[in-house]
Amino acid sequence: MSERKVLNKYYPPDFDPSKIPKLKLPKDRQYVVRLMAPFNMRCKTCGEYIYKGKKFNARKETVQNEVYLGLPIFRFYIKCTRCLAEITFKTDPENTDYVMEHGATRNFQAEKLLEEQEKQMQKEREDEELNNPMKVLENRTKDSKMEMEVLENLQELKELNQRQANVDFESMLLEYQKYEEDLKRQQEEDDEREMKSMLESAHVKRILEDSDSDEEPLKPPCKLKPQVLRKPTDILNENTDCQKKKLKPESWEKSVGKLNGNPPLSRLVVKKAQTKKADSSILRKDDSIQKDCPTNDGTKDQNSVVSPASVVLSSTAQVQQASGACNSSLSLLGAYSDSEGSSSD
Repeated sequence: MSERKVLNKYYPPDFDPSKIPKLKLPKDRQYVVRLMAPFNMRCKTCGEYIYKGKKFNARKETVQNEVYLGLPIFRFYIKCTRCLAEITFKTDPENTDYVMEHGATRNFQAEKLLEEQEKQMQKEREDEELNNPMKVLENRTKDSKMEMEVLENLQELKELNQRQANVDFESMLLEYQKYEEDLKRQQEEDDEREMKSMLESAHVKRILEDSDSDEEPLKPPCKLKPQVLRKPTDILNENTDCQKKKLKPESWEKSVGKLNGNPPLSRLVVKKAQTKKADSSILRKDDSIQKDCPTNDGTKDQNSVVSPASVVLSSTAQVQQASGACNSSLSLLGAYSDSEGSSSD
């Protein structure tokens, strides 16, 4: 049984490879290869940007009649991703780069243009020096001046570095770290102090609130009213005021009657004063004294001398009149209340 994948083929003894016909392929034959864009470019037809590294299925061919040191130059054909316009570029073995040929413009080519300009200036200078010895001398003096300026700048930089070398950067960093630590510690202490003060104030407020809720606030001491000298007749006025306030009976008293056991006519009974006899004896003595006392003209004036007994008698008479008036008013009030009680019954 034969092998599926044959690696060694059989060659007969009379095999002649020169008799095998050769394929005649054209020299400008194109191959399809997979490549990436070697640089950034922009399509001239639609303005689409094609960035470096974008993959294309390109056609590759060998450029005819262009060789660099025996190395062939290849041309690549790609299509724009937007408008499908054909773009071509080829290899540049002299500069180890690619050259844009047709259909697009290369972007970010300023550095390459600068390098080309420097090379061209160097080539022109070399050509001038070959034919003009004075030009060579001028170029040498310019180069020497440039070297002197460069050396001066370098010396200045060295001096600046020496000045900075005297500074110990490690000590500076340590001092800065200490300063930061001290600042941080001070901030923490300030924060703790503020927290303590806030907690103390809150605790004091809470204690005050608890004490206010538990105990009643102390009442301010009452001011003692100054004692006013009272007249003996003020008691009667107070009694009449109290009785006037109690004139109007309550509603339950009208319906049920008073609970007090004293009858309403008990207020009308008034005890007699026991000092009448003493007062009459005192009046007699005062009259005798007034008769015996003469006046300035040698005559006896009864109204010139006033005895204390007469003052007492006048005050007692006033009291009796006031009590009689009060009793008369009280008797009227009692009769009125009895009439109201009988009507309610």
